[in-house]
Formats: sequence, structure tokens, C-alpha cells
Amino acid sequence: MSVSRVKQKWSHRINVVTIGSEDRAVTVGGETTLPFLHDEGEMPHRPVIALEVYDRAPDTWTDTLMEALGDVVNDPVAWAKKGQDEWGVDLISLRLTRHADEENPASPEECAELARSVLEAVDLPVIVWGAGEAGPDNRMYPVVSQALAGENCLLGSATEDSYKTLAATCIADGHSLIGESPIDINICKQVNILVSDMGMPLERVVIYPTNGALGYGLEYAYSILERTRLAALGGDKLMSMPILVNIGPEVQRAKEAKALASEFPEWGSEEERGILWEAVTATIYLQAGADILTMCHPEAIAQVRSYIDQMQTD
Repeated sequence: MSVSRVKQKWSHRINVVTIGSEDRAVTVGGETTLPFLHDEGEMPHRPVIALEVYDRAPDTWTDTLMEALGDVVNDPVAWAKKGQDEWGVDLISLRLTRHADEENPASPEECAELARSVLEAVDLPVIVWGAGEAGPDNRMYPVVSQALAGENCLLGSATEDSYKTLAATCIADGHSLIGESPIDINICKQVNILVSDMGMPLERVVIYPTNGALGYGLEYAYSILERTRLAALGGDKLMSMPILVNIGPEVQRAKEAKALASEFPEWGSEEERGILWEAVTATIYLQAGADILTMCHPEAIAQVRSYIDQMQTD
């Protein structure tokens, strides 16, 4: 006896956002269904993977990840090029942090020079993040934004307490914007209202509801992402943006991804654990509605790209 499945049809669509320009453009969003339910609606643009590239070698990442990345961690431009040429990522996620140093901080002009060098070295769109400190970031954003004017980068992130400088620079220089919120739908919507009131088109906004890794509040973050997507498909225009999730750096904070095998021999290989922790975290968030994944480990990226290939064709 065959069993038919009840199908849900939605009347609204997720906003379509294009990052980058001309041949280096990547488009996300446009769904009229929950993730990968192709018989219920459309997923015209596949989820994409952005490689995390830092302006200096991270000192908190696991040794196994640093070994997998190799010497490029000391050269952001080479790091980005390797991500494009060897690891097949869709975007570069450049994290600028040195401008927030207490001693000898990088100048906004130095940040802009690095961002421009990365952009010119690859044929991929670029996401540019600050250090997460409002003062230094707000001095850096206008200079970096102007250096990348016309390239339609994705700049982040605007928060409920600090959004005016970033929104203004994105509007002036033609960039898209990341709206960041804690895992709270009401604050997510409030950030969107704030940047919209400044004149930022919601069709150029990507939302980032801060997330954790597998085992670190993932279940709650999943439920918030899912509720966000349901609200959007149900017609809430203030929640209809593509979703970005931060995978790699969050996984690098997880004890299970970085604990030594000598400390927990029953947990098995550190290298395999780190890869699997990142890949599993990413695939779970894909099922919650993520459109953009920021990732670190080349092997985890390969596994998740294969998963997306399979789910897009099933």
C-alpha cells in the first residue's frame, strides 16, 4: 500500500540577494519551500560556502586545522586563493581584527588595502567582517567600504546597538549588509527595521542569528532559524532575508572538536573529530534554512559541498 505525504504550499518567497558583481556574483535566497523539499516549492539558488580567512593566523584554532590549512594562514591573500583554486568555495569571508588591537592597531587604510588585495586576488565575492568591537569597527567600515565601492560585497555586521555607520556606508558604496542578532526573532526583526528606516533596501540584507556548534545550543538555534524561515514563507517581509550561519569559528570553540586524544582516548582521532564536528554542524543548519555557511576545514567543506550537491538533485 502506497502512502501519500501531505505537501505544504507557501504563498511567499525568500528575498533574492546577490553578492559580488558581474562574473564574480553569487546569488542566494528565492526559496518558496522549506529546505530541500523540492516537490513542495522552489530552491532556485543552492546554499553556498564561504571560506573563513583572517587577517592574521588565529591562535585559538586546533593544531589539526592549522596543519590542514598550511602556511597560507600567514598570508590572507594566498589563503583566499587556495580556497578558490583548491577547495572550491563559493565566497571568501574575510575577518578583519588587527584594527581592534590595543597596541599597534592596524589603521583603517591598512585594512582597506588588505581587503582590496584579497578581492583582486580571487574571482569570488567577498564578505568582510569587523572585529565585533563597535568603536574600532565603526572607524574601519567607511574606509574599507569605500575601497570596495561598486563591488557589492557583503559587510557585517549591524547589531541593534551599532548599525548606523555600517548601514550608511553600505548604502553609500553599494554593498549588502549582514544584520546580526542574538538567538531572538524579535531582535532580528528589530535590526531589520532599524537598517530599513535608514534607507537600506531589505533586498540587500542577509540575517545572521548568532548560532552555536553541535552540542552548544544548536537545538535552540535550529528552532529559531526554522521559525524565522516559517515566518518568512508565511508572509513576514521583515523576516524574508537569506540566512547566514557561522560554522567554522563556532566549531573551533567546541571542546569536542579540539580536545586531545590523549585526554579523551574514547573520543577517537582529533583530526576526524574536528572535521566531523564542522561538517555535521553545517548540514544540520542547512536543514534549518541556512543559505550561507562560513567554514574553515577543507575536508569539512568538501563533505558539505557533496551533501549540498546530493540534496539539490534529490
